[in-house]
Amino acid sequence: MKRIILIGVSIMILLTYCTNIKRKNKANQISEKEIYMFTSFHEPADEGLRFLYSYDGYNWDSLPGIFLNPEVGLQKIMRDPSIAMGPDSTYHLVWTCSWKNDPGFGYSSSKDLINWTSQQHIPIMVHEPTTVNVWAPEVFYDDEQNDFIIIWASTIPYRFEKGIEPEDNNNRLYYTRTKDFKEFSTPEIIYDPGYNSIDATIVKKDKNDYVMVFKDNTRPNRYMEAAFSNTPIGPYINKTEPFTTHFTEGPSVVKVDDQWLIYYDAYETQTYDALATTDFQTFTNINDQISIPKNHKHGTIFKTTETILNNLKKIKK
Repeated sequence: MKRIILIGVSIMILLTYCTNIKRKNKANQISEKEIYMFTSFHEPADEGLRFLYSYDGYNWDSLPGIFLNPEVGLQKIMRDPSIAMGPDSTYHLVWTCSWKNDPGFGYSSSKDLINWTSQQHIPIMVHEPTTVNVWAPEVFYDDEQNDFIIIWASTIPYRFEKGIEPEDNNNRLYYTRTKDFKEFSTPEIIYDPGYNSIDATIVKKDKNDYVMVFKDNTRPNRYMEAAFSNTPIGPYINKTEPFTTHFTEGPSVVKVDDQWLIYYDAYETQTYDALATTDFQTFTNINDQISIPKNHKHGTIFKTTETILNNLKKIKK
């Protein structure tokens, strides 16, 4: 009888312990503050991955130092770093690794933004031997299909109407899909507005409601536009009028409260500017509400935890 009582008491103690652990973990998850992170690089893009962080999505500080040095690609640069997190909390990073004469982009992944897997060169356009460039790859996690979409700009001479652009600078926007960053679907055009286009980013506003923000890279336009679709891979329609000034590039979009903020690089004025919108049809200049560290160049914005940020701050660079 005593043995039965002891077993019962032990079970109750174990259940109480497990319940307390679950409550503690849940409390930690609830109290864990989300942080906005902004991937970054400095010109001439030969140093590597940098980060900005923000508690409100408007005011940004820089984390000192380089968190990944570029090792792959013909020119071994790191421009346009883009990060998306998968359902297993792995951060996937892609970047421009060469200016020209390279059919691929760079890739690495990390669980903590500190320790990165061996860098890979993904020769995504090797099937098109005349490809001039693979610029500004951007990674987007498709939570409907449970895979990743990567979009980028490439020039294939004599493939498209070039207008006033030279044949070696007549970009179109492509995409591929992957579940594991080992096997990739054959690249296809994701959107062709009929002219030289680069720096595209996909935004999921809601289910069956997607926006693509991109740069019209024709001269003398060099400004930002948007188009709309009910899937992340198009077809994109109802293109907007340009909503930035000339000579702007590298849009980064993040939702803060009930607004979408569009950050972009105004390279003629050497400023980093931002707009706010709720519908991607009307836009409000919010330059007086933001602060961006000097020398920051365009990447993507994603969310992480305060724990990860604090660990990044501890790294001596």
